Amino acid sequence: MLERFEKLGVQLRPHMKTHKTVECADIMTGGARRCIVVSTLAEACFYADHGYDDILYAYPLPFDKVERCAQLAERLALFHVLVDNSATLEELKKRPLKQGKSWHVWMKLDCDNGRAGIPYSEPRALQLAKDIAATAGVNLTGVYAHCGNTYGCQGEEQIKAVAQETTTLTLQFMEKLKAAGIEGVKSSIGSTPSCSQPVPDMAMLSEVHPGNYVFYDVQQSLIGSCSLTDVAVRVLTRVIGHYPHRNQLLVDCGWTALSHDGGGKLPTGYAVIEGHPELKLLAMTQEHGRVEAVSGKLDFSKYPIGSMLSLMPYHACATAMMHPVYYVHSQGKIVGTWTPTRGW
Repeated sequence: MLERFEKLGVQLRPHMKTHKTVECADIMTGGARRCIVVSTLAEACFYADHGYDDILYAYPLPFDKVERCAQLAERLALFHVLVDNSATLEELKKRPLKQGKSWHVWMKLDCDNGRAGIPYSEPRALQLAKDIAATAGVNLTGVYAHCGNTYGCQGEEQIKAVAQETTTLTLQFMEKLKAAGIEGVKSSIGSTPSCSQPVPDMAMLSEVHPGNYVFYDVQQSLIGSCSLTDVAVRVLTRVIGHYPHRNQLLVDCGWTALSHDGGGKLPTGYAVIEGHPELKLLAMTQEHGRVEAVSGKLDFSKYPIGSMLSLMPYHACATAMMHPVYYVHSQGKIVGTWTPTRGW
C-alpha cells in the first residue's frame, strides 16, 4: 500500500483501528511513526506514548473528549480532530490551545456513504468550512471523506466506480473552497476496497486513509479488495466434542473469539475453515461454536477431539478486537507477540 500510493504521489495515512499495535503501525508507516489515523483517544494516547506524531482522531468529536484532545494537541507537533457540525466548532472555541497553538481540524464530508459527515451537496457544508477557516485559533487542515459504501460492492469494477465518485465529489468540493478563497486545505478519502483498487484520479488527492488492508479478511475477498490468500489473520480453535446424533462438532470458539460480524451468511457460516471447505461454522454462543457439514454426513474420524481448526474471519477488525494479544507466526512457528491497546 505504501508503494502503491508513493507511485501515485499521494500520502498514505494508514488507519490503526484494525490492529491497534505499535509493531503493525511501524510496518504501515514504513517506520516513520508519523501520519496515522485513529478511531479512539485510547489509540491516540497509546501511539503518542510510543513516539508517534501527526495523529488524526477521525471520529466526530464528542464534547466530553475535548479536554483530552486539547492536551494531545498541546503535547504533539500535530494532532488533528474531526468536525462535521457547528456545535463542535463552538466547543473548540471554548477551549483555546495553549502555547500559541491552533486546533488542526478536518471537516468530515459525506459523499453518499451515509454515516458521519456533512452532505457534500448541502450549502451548509461550504458554510461550515468557511466558519472553521474564519475561526481564530482553528485551522481548516483538510476535508475527510470515507467511502464506506465500497463495502456494498462486488468486484473491481464496482469498487472503482464508488472510488471514482467519492474522489470526484471530494475534488469538486475542494474547488468550491478555492472559489471561496480558502486555500491550502488537504483532501483525503479512504476505505480498504477503494485503496486496494484505486482509480487514477486519486492521484489528485492529498492523502488516503485505509486500514483493514494490513490484515484483510473474508469480507474483503468477497468485495474484491484481495484474494483469500492475502488474508493474514486466523483464529485457532480446538474440537471439544463430537455429536453424531445431530451431525455436529463442538469447538472452543464462540463469538467472544470471532465476533458475530457477517451474520453467518457465508456458505461456510461465520468463517472460512481453512483447508476444510466441507465444514460450516453454523452457530456460536459466547464460548462455543457448532460446526456441521456443508452437505452430507461428517466423518468424525477426520476431526478428532483435541484437534485444531483454523478459522479465517469474516471481519478482521471485529475479530482482532476480541483478543488481548496476537501471535505472529512464520512457517508454522510463533516468532513474536503483539499487544494491542484497548478502550476509548
